[in-house]
Amino acid sequence: MTTTAFAFILGAYLIGSLSFAVIVTKLMGMADPRTYGSKNPGATNVLRSGKKLAAALTLLGDGLKGWVAVLLVQQFGPAYGLGEQAVAMAGLAVLAGHMWPVFFGFKGGKGVATAVGVLAAFTGWLALAALATWLFMAFVVKISSLSAIVACVLVPVYAFFIVGPQSVYWGTSIIIAILVIHRHKSNLINLLTGQEDKIGQAEPGDKKQP
Repeated sequence: MTTTAFAFILGAYLIGSLSFAVIVTKLMGMADPRTYGSKNPGATNVLRSGKKLAAALTLLGDGLKGWVAVLLVQQFGPAYGLGEQAVAMAGLAVLAGHMWPVFFGFKGGKGVATAVGVLAAFTGWLALAALATWLFMAFVVKISSLSAIVACVLVPVYAFFIVGPQSVYWGTSIIIAILVIHRHKSNLINLLTGQEDKIGQAEPGDKKQP
């Protein structure tokens, strides 16, 4: 790996380490999302506060950082001889930053919005397919985690047909799916025991956050 490639990948990780759930709630004078609900710094948990704007801004920020981190390598990497492999590594780096952020004690979110942003930079069709799957499942079952898991399972299938099995993006989509599903392991347990909350539902004993 060249020094330039390492710099781009490190930059992607640092961009991913910007936890918008924490940043947005702090700027809006709200409670830290790591202190209530699932304690996950993500848009779904922020929505439990009852502040839809904060949840929307978190979702937008987390998605955009994934897209921007990859786009920077796509736009400026070729001048330094960097190709799709570096782009793919930047995508994994920004996702890793979101999940294990250096700025927030390496305790981050589950990566759904950031993963969609990364996929959007790879190809818009792949992100659209993933997002459509999540929306369909969310409409049917109204459980964010289950919707995300189903979308992740199908992303590599979509990538197989959209970018092809020879593309580095296909292999990267498999790693992305594995990482996001792994971060949902506690949700999987809750789903199996029938204890998983629905979208916007506060956990027992939780109060609306100011």
